Parts: sequence; C-alpha cells; structure tokens
Amino acid sequence: MNEQEAMNTARVLSEALPYIRQFHGQTVVIKYGGNAMTDDSLKQSFARDVVLMKLVGLHPVIVHGGGPQIGSLLDKLNIESRFVNGMRVTDSATMDVVQMVLGGLVNQEIVALLNTQGGRAVGVTGKDGRLIQARKLAMDPALHASEIIDIGHVGEIVQIDTSILATLTDSAFIPVIAPIGVGNDGESYNINADIVAGEVAQAIGAAKLILLTNTPGILDGEGNTLSELSKQEVEDLIKSGVITEGMLPKVQCALDAVNAGVNSVQIIDGRVPHALLLEVFTTAGVGTQILSRV
Repeated sequence: MNEQEAMNTARVLSEALPYIRQFHGQTVVIKYGGNAMTDDSLKQSFARDVVLMKLVGLHPVIVHGGGPQIGSLLDKLNIESRFVNGMRVTDSATMDVVQMVLGGLVNQEIVALLNTQGGRAVGVTGKDGRLIQARKLAMDPALHASEIIDIGHVGEIVQIDTSILATLTDSAFIPVIAPIGVGNDGESYNINADIVAGEVAQAIGAAKLILLTNTPGILDGEGNTLSELSKQEVEDLIKSGVITEGMLPKVQCALDAVNAGVNSVQIIDGRVPHALLLEVFTTAGVGTQILSRV
C-alpha cells in the first residue's frame, strides 16, 4: 500500500467513526435478496459487510428471500409456478419445495458465508420457537369478484415473537431468518420476505431497515434516484403513479416500518459491492432513504 492509498483508507475509517458511535448497540434489519444473493462476488461482499457491522458493535438481523431458487427447483421437479397478484400460489407440493429451499439450501448457504468471514451466524425459520406466527392469507374478494381463488399455503403475519432473536443477538450471534411462518395448527406458510423484514424491524425496534434490491433505489419520473424522501413524499409518488409494480410492496413495507417507529428505511442497490457499508458508514450513502419525519 502506497502513501496515497493509506491516506484514503484513513479518511474512510475517520468518516465511519461517527456512524459507528451512532449505531453502536443498535439493531439493523437487512432484507437480503436479488443479485446480491446470486452473484458470487456480491455474496462475499455482503458477508464481509455484515460481519464487520457485528464486530464494530451493531446487531444485524438478516431476512432473506429465494424466489428464483424456488422457481428453479420447481421447474426441475416439473411443478408449475403460478402467481396471483404477485404472490406464488403455494399448494402442498410447492410448500415442500419452499421449505426445502428457504429453510435449507438458501438459509444454510448464507449462514456458511457469514461464518466463513468470521461471523457467528445461526439460521432459523419462522417456525423455530414460533418466531413468526401466521395465518392463511385471505384474498381481497373485490380483486376476484367472479371467483374465489385459494392461493394455498401463503400466509400473513399475526405476531413476531422476538425472544429468540434477543437471545441470539445478546449472545453475539447473527440471526438469519427464512420467511416461513407457522399457524396455530402447526401448518407452514410462505410469506413475502420484504413483509417479514418490515415486521421484524418493527417488533424489535430496529434503528434501521435496509432492503437490498436490483435497482438504484426509488426513481423519479425521469429515472433519477431520489436520495431522501419523507412519508408524505412517498405517498405522493404512489398516487401520481411514479412508484409502481415491483417497487410498490417494498415501499409499502418501508412506510409501515417508519409508521411503527423505525427511524429510517433504506432501499439500496444490492448490485453495488459493499452497498451495506456505503449506506451505514458513509455520508453519501446509496439508494433511497425514507424517513419517519412528516
């Protein structure tokens, strides 16, 4: 390392110090998905970022998706994938695959990545310790006036039991949560990972909720990234049709979180190496920040 590189490193560390102080001892919930969990170099970058956050005193909690991996295995097993209003129709055979992929393959890969980088990660599903208590999602009849559609084992959250997460974080572990809920009868439910991340952030009083996506953040009508938005500004963008389609569930998750007391939600580009560190520990940050202020 030459003198200029050393000076750049010192400057970065100096810039990070106030943020390390600010968030020391605070919980940050991270929804991990998109390209960040399919590209090998980005996987390593993500794992190092999370472990560093833990080592400097933050408490990261990971909630992951796995839609592409589920779809790939369903194709191999010749099980048809069907969607209603963006939700995967989850019959018993599909639910078996969801549990195999989310609770097994994907969850354990993330745990292994974090542990390889020096972390102490523990994988759980929402069924473990009844962490995510759920019920069958009731479709809005107004959306399907002519027919009743049963989308199977798709759930909505009734309650988050935070005791298992508190036990893990207090013991210096990094929880890695697969978004599978459990009903009163022990039935398993497939739940959208963005929704789970938002509900977990609310339940544990997280200082931040970070959603990793495949976009630079929330874009205006000209395609420019909006770096900071209030709740009202977000609602105005939805009403005007600027925020549409795939971004809507993430934005609604963000609004629910800040309305429930989470200080800020960041929607960031998971395709950027070390996006987490840039967001949490630098002045510029990346993506779009949604604040609780009016």
